[in-house]
Amino acid sequence: MTTTPASTSPVTSGPVQVSYEDIGGSTIAVVTLNRPEKLNALTLPMLGALADTAKKLSADRDIRAVILEGAGESFCAGLDFGSAMKDPKEIAKTFIPGLDGVNTFQRACWAWRKVPVPVIAAVHGHCYGGGLQLALGADVRVTTPDARWSVLETKWGLIPDMAGMRLLTDAVGQSNTSWLAMTGEEFSGVRAHGLGLATHMGEEMEDVQTVARYLTERLLKRSPDQLAAVKRLVLDSNRSPRATFRRERIEQAILLAKENTKRAREAAFKKTAPVFTRRGTWAGK
Repeated sequence: MTTTPASTSPVTSGPVQVSYEDIGGSTIAVVTLNRPEKLNALTLPMLGALADTAKKLSADRDIRAVILEGAGESFCAGLDFGSAMKDPKEIAKTFIPGLDGVNTFQRACWAWRKVPVPVIAAVHGHCYGGGLQLALGADVRVTTPDARWSVLETKWGLIPDMAGMRLLTDAVGQSNTSWLAMTGEEFSGVRAHGLGLATHMGEEMEDVQTVARYLTERLLKRSPDQLAAVKRLVLDSNRSPRATFRRERIEQAILLAKENTKRAREAAFKKTAPVFTRRGTWAGK
């Protein structure tokens, strides 16, 4: 792995920080949960900040990828119940869905599926409850072997409600989702990788972050328009076959007219590395 990104200082402060790195001339965003003294447990303001951050990054056509990671000893230990339950009125507000049918809890995780660039979660330490659901909001998940994963909501007599039932089922199927959501079994990164919750496995914390950047570097070699199209199709993959096939045809027709598709094709013929322009809009502009 030869990735040596140039980092900048965080451009946002607080428990959800955003910084930018340059990998091979492309800009990526690094979103860091920065509440290490609490194992990055999620507060209600953090949920809102995560959703807002995903929305802002979605609108930035110069960003090529996003890495989600946690500061300190853990990725995320789940919801900070002590903090959240201090204001019952505020927590009740977060349950109210918006016009899109998604509430604040769900949007904090689901919003990353709608960011039109690859999102990679680098998991170490604890990955419990809401943290596990946040990781599943990413397209790719790297874990250390000794990370601890659990659908922890069952401990409180609850279900994973931060888009977790859909995200879990997408990742590991119905039977495994039923078992994990019913039992709250705690397991290692090795088992998470075997189940498909994690797509890749690193070693220590520094290595898992390096792996995340190595995978990002590989994805940067592909057209940003093609990557965005894949995300849209995966997001709608639960439609009927007929509807899915129609979307495939539409996406492919739009891609064929894209400048980045032309650049990828020409580079493939010449056996050179493609140089892409910024991501286009969905309509092909």
